[in-house]
Amino acid sequence: MKRGNADRILLMGNEAIARGALEGGVSYCTGYPGNPSSEIVGTLLSVHDKYDFQVEWSVNEMVALEAAAAFAFSGLRAMATMKQNGINVCADFLTTVCMNQLKGGLLLVVCDDPGPLTSSNEEDSRHFAKIAQVPLLEPSTSQEAKDMTKWLLEFSEQMGVPCILRMVSRLSHGRSGVTLDPLPKRQVKPVFDVEKPLVGLPFLVTINHGILLKKMREVQKIFDRSPFNRYEGPRHAPFVLIATGLGALYAREAVDVLGLEDRIGILKIGTPWPLPAGLLQRHLKHADQVLFVEEIDPFLEDHVKVLFAEHRARWGDVRFFGKNTGDICGSHGPGVGEMNTDIVIDALRRIFRTRRHDPIGHPKPKLDEAKNLLIPREISFCQGCPHRASFFAIKTALALDGRNGFVVGDIGCYGLAAGATGYHQIKALHCMGSGMGNACGFSKLSAFGFSQPVVAVAGESTFYHACLPALVNAKFNDCNALFVILDNSVTAMTGFQVNPGSPFTQSGEERSPVLAEDITRGLGIKTAVLDPVEDIQQATEAVYEGLQEGGVKVIVFRRICSTFRTRSLEGNRLTKARVDQEKCLGEACGCNRFCSRVLGCPGIQYDREKGKAYIREDACDGCGLCVQLCPEEAITLFDVEREVSA
Repeated sequence: MKRGNADRILLMGNEAIARGALEGGVSYCTGYPGNPSSEIVGTLLSVHDKYDFQVEWSVNEMVALEAAAAFAFSGLRAMATMKQNGINVCADFLTTVCMNQLKGGLLLVVCDDPGPLTSSNEEDSRHFAKIAQVPLLEPSTSQEAKDMTKWLLEFSEQMGVPCILRMVSRLSHGRSGVTLDPLPKRQVKPVFDVEKPLVGLPFLVTINHGILLKKMREVQKIFDRSPFNRYEGPRHAPFVLIATGLGALYAREAVDVLGLEDRIGILKIGTPWPLPAGLLQRHLKHADQVLFVEEIDPFLEDHVKVLFAEHRARWGDVRFFGKNTGDICGSHGPGVGEMNTDIVIDALRRIFRTRRHDPIGHPKPKLDEAKNLLIPREISFCQGCPHRASFFAIKTALALDGRNGFVVGDIGCYGLAAGATGYHQIKALHCMGSGMGNACGFSKLSAFGFSQPVVAVAGESTFYHACLPALVNAKFNDCNALFVILDNSVTAMTGFQVNPGSPFTQSGEERSPVLAEDITRGLGIKTAVLDPVEDIQQATEAVYEGLQEGGVKVIVFRRICSTFRTRSLEGNRLTKARVDQEKCLGEACGCNRFCSRVLGCPGIQYDREKGKAYIREDACDGCGLCVQLCPEEAITLFDVEREVSA
């Protein structure tokens, strides 16, 4: 690709996708925030006033893809972004919209999370390309992420089918040099052709399915000669390493470290689906041994083996190595966790019987030395986080109720309540909206003698995203459950994105939110709204009373995210907390250092020499929760500005 004197800058993988979308003539970008994908829409939001396109956050991934498709139906190019969990949400629409001939381009960007680093699973989204029968590309670098995004938007329009770009977290958040291309000028006026309806009626499905499969055979031929695939190494190497995504970088580095450049050919596949069969056949003909390097599942490995089985009579025997054979194996076993160069080196060392090596990334002695310097700490809610008060109220109310009740929840900052920072309250946590759905099922167990009360919790963003169907189900089926909506005004865990409950836009301008209580009361559900930090006693009583009543009840605990407020709105509070160490009991406190050990606020520390608690003013939000809960009334609030002026 010739670029002349184009600019070259350092970009994160997600930023590169945003740039590629602009270079690809995108008219509309949307998505639902979820790490590791959030920065794509976030980057586009930061520049939307400079370029001629629209960008927004959607209420969930299904709506995002459906809205983007409307642009493609009308002849423009659009992109929807999400993490791997999100493709499950939009799968219904993805597997039906592919049956229509698109007038414009439609790109779905999915960022997988091997490891996982910030997810509840490590799903491999490539399988959805096969399920939906749509083209999928997988980049290895930020440059490829940008180039593939641009190319796929054009290619989707050319072929009339949706396309998928699959990223992984290390590439989404890693940075490398990217050469920029000029941005195009849009000349197409959007028009929806009413004479060509796009409908998935049963009598059309088999016809459209046949057309789609014919298109995919055309795509396969194009992928066979795609510049996103390349072979390097000896021309007729008997050992071929087939890799995709970041696996291609790990493979090249491993071969260099072991000095096997003259013995191994590396076939980098940037177009995993449909499989570039012709390209693979050309290189499998000269291979006696093949090693696969990919994240997460053995996707390429499985499909190349099927291809080989179809041509074995002509090719002879080939020995395959990969995740299925256990040769590509991380610390948790084959097919689990992130890939890295050391894993590839270990596989090659065993196959070629070379000497053992020291890990190239983190030599063990240095790693152990570094670990000794780190101060151990548990992950916790931020200082002033309203969830700390919410779960304290829930824990206390459940204890007072005395029927062995428990909490079910889903993904978000509050998911940390499964650990010490939330007093180990969440006992079931799977995906967005699952808590309320679980509560519906637990309620029906009463017919079998089940008597434990259940509290379902979800953030306000999750409430709009996935909880409404379960809440309607609970109301309609006369379930007995308490639903607590933890409303902190932003989608905090993924980067403080706005949602329908936010009283401001992404730029901070005021707007009228869609209030959760208006929806729940509209369903005829008794709903209470209060600030859990302002009055922890009142919050506890509200939960307790909700547990005693039958039917579906809702409590909205509303208080803005303290970290977001500090960074974006009011700045630091002038009110801080202070410990009167003469009153502090230290180790003799009734709950064994209650404030610094149990409450777990990062602003509350413990001085072991004095045997007293103290508060770091720079880490104190001044929320006052500790003041309300200290059994000795040893903590008070004071006004910093007033004290300084005095």
